Amino acid sequence: MTVNELLSLPVRLHGIELGAVEEVLVDAQADRVVGFEVRCRDETRRFLAFAVVEVRPAELALESALTLIDERDLDYYRTRARPLSELGYADPWIDDDGVIHEALSAA
Repeated sequence: MTVNELLSLPVRLHGIELGAVEEVLVDAQADRVVGFEVRCRDETRRFLAFAVVEVRPAELALESALTLIDERDLDYYRTRARPLSELGYADPWIDDDGVIHEALSAA
């Protein structure tokens, strides 16, 4: 799935919309998705690990609201990962294992 498609999907728990992905966070050493920064409907931001998400055609599905890590702990992940939006990819896509694919742009 392309990152643009992924960013357009709602984050849902059993069909209930909890929020939307604001940023894709990438491992500091490898081009692999660690998780997502999610803006929840209550306007808080939380971390959502890639490993606990089921990427479906119309949503990012969760099995438990407990998988959304509180905003006060989000900084831990921000400091240990890189925002995908700052890596210079041209139209990247993410495979089922979280690996990012696409050539880096020349810009």
